[in-house]
Order: sequence, then C-alpha cells, then structure tokens
Amino acid sequence: MTVSPTNGNKELSPEQHEELLKILKARFEKNMNRHQDLEWANVHAKLEAQPEKLWSLHEMERTGGEPDVVDHALTTNEYIFYDCSAESPKGRRSVCYDREALESRKEHKPQNSALEMAADMAIELLTEEQYRELQKLGNFDLKTSSWVKTPADIRKLGGAVFCDRRYDTIFLYHNGAESYYGARGFRGYLRV
Repeated sequence: MTVSPTNGNKELSPEQHEELLKILKARFEKNMNRHQDLEWANVHAKLEAQPEKLWSLHEMERTGGEPDVVDHALTTNEYIFYDCSAESPKGRRSVCYDREALESRKEHKPQNSALEMAADMAIELLTEEQYRELQKLGNFDLKTSSWVKTPADIRKLGGAVFCDRRYDTIFLYHNGAESYYGARGFRGYLRV
C-alpha cells in the first residue's frame, strides 16, 4: 500500500491520516521483534496528539522509508521511529550530503541533498550508532548504502560518511560530500 502525496502544506487530509495509521499499525503488528513489550494503543495515542509528527511519518512513508517503532525512550516517553525499508529509501536516493556539497558541484548536480530533504521532512539522519542498532533488527542495505550523520570534523574537511551491510558486516565508508549515487540514499529517524 502506498500513501498519496500531500497538497503542499504540512497537514494530512482525514483520508491520508487514516490510511497512514492503518499502514503503521499493520507494520507495527507484523514486526513485533523491533519493539517487544510495546503496545500499539500507546503509540497510536502519541501519534494522534501530535499531527505534525504524523505528517513527517507520512513523508517517510511516501519516499519509501517504511517507518516503524524501534525504541521507547522512557525518560522522555517518546517513541522512536526509524526507516525500516530493506534498502535505502527509493525516494531519497541520488542525493549528495548537504547544501554546501550541492552548491560546490559545477555540473551534473543532484536534485537535492540528504540533510535538506531530512530537514524538509522534519526528521534527522541516523547516526552511525543508530544505523548499527537498526542492523540488529534485520538485514538492511544489502544492495544499497545510506548517508549517516557525519561528524563535523570530517565534514569540515569536505568528506561525509555512509554505511551499508555486506558479507554480514556493517561497513562505514567515506566519500566527498558532493558525491551521489543511484544506490545511495539516507535513513532517518523521528521521535514522537
């Protein structure tokens, strides 16, 4: 099932709202290994109380991320959603790392950058640590790779980092931040 695009504002129609909740509930129930001891009713109540977060989840879903709950932060009582698509989300590939990298390209510029897309969706890129946590829940990015939050000292020198899973191992690599590939996107997370 796919979700329809929004009309340009950051509000979902009642139909989109209901459709997204059905998708999220079905995914939640199908993948209980990702969130043992959590109950959908509690997640649902948090989502209903924060429609702006539902909009971000809609954008994650619309771009192929298949968001799902992966943790519950007890100190803040927030549910944490990660993109759980098997491969890096299709609607977020072929992007360089950030705006500075995009502007530095003289020709063959990508359409967008990972950090700008994430900001537009009101989500954050996974860190390397979060990416490794995700990989404990399944095998992700066996054919693709995903930009991850790059440490400032690496970015300052022109680089950016990305991860993938090959040979049953999680690898961290580097590239120039301006690079982009059809098989590289980014995974995000959202706290609700």
